[in-house]
Amino acid sequence: MPVKDTHYVIPGRHGPVHARTYSLGASELRPALVWFHGGGFIGGDLDMPSADWVARSIAEKGFVVVSGDYSKCLDGVHYPIPNDDVLDLWTWVGERAISLGIDPAGIHVGGASAGATLAASLAKRLRDGAGMAPKSVILVSPALHYGLPEAQGDLQAVLFAHADNVLTPDLIRSMSDNYCGGSASAADIYAFPSNGEVSGLPPTFVLNAEIDSLRSSGEDYAARLHQAGVDVVVEYEPGATHGHLNEPDEVHATRSLLRLISWLRIHSLSGGSGQVSSDSSARWAQGLSDRMETGLRQQD
Repeated sequence: MPVKDTHYVIPGRHGPVHARTYSLGASELRPALVWFHGGGFIGGDLDMPSADWVARSIAEKGFVVVSGDYSKCLDGVHYPIPNDDVLDLWTWVGERAISLGIDPAGIHVGGASAGATLAASLAKRLRDGAGMAPKSVILVSPALHYGLPEAQGDLQAVLFAHADNVLTPDLIRSMSDNYCGGSASAADIYAFPSNGEVSGLPPTFVLNAEIDSLRSSGEDYAARLHQAGVDVVVEYEPGATHGHLNEPDEVHATRSLLRLISWLRIHSLSGGSGQVSSDSSARWAQGLSDRMETGLRQQD
């Protein structure tokens, strides 16, 4: 059955927010993922592979995916405008879940790169009363700090060996300044999700690229979640660089996609409380390698 996609324009508080739904059109309500693309807060759209390919591929597995766009930080636009856009879209999805074929109790949120930053920010705002909490959170190559934490362990050697192929700290700081509008918002708990208290968040999957300076941000954030008692899994895709989900013909992208689907499948089976048992986490981990091996054979 082919995936059907439908474009929507949602009225947001700062203007129209564009989104695209992907589904198989099943008669029963399905779990869903609200997904946000990357692009350094200045680029990206619903047609780029990390938006369209990811959404379409996940929908093929029986999920409803809502791929959301947001205001870019250009021409004087800064935080919190893109963050408000994703909250407005989340609210819209929740209000129309049934008509979209979505199980309201099974909506996950995630994103890649800048989209992961916005997804993590959204999860904190929802935790603090802005709306219904997501079932789980998926963060791929996220930028969660105003300034990058120091690389730890093998990451130091990896970044040194690939110095010409990674984002520099200066470039990331410049991106952060442009996004938040300057140092005044650098400590805001929603602008950069690593700021402030991180307890009480939904189960979270952090997937980094091995060869990516932002990996230190994802690893540090995951460690803080674990210390705060949040159910969290952090992994990296071996050999992958930042933005690898925009290369769907490459094995790194396929492997990462299979990781996301595996997480969604297991965490959509957990109870309605939004908490995932250690048994379901174990089943996710146990089945991942088999699913990845099968998916890679199919690609070949």
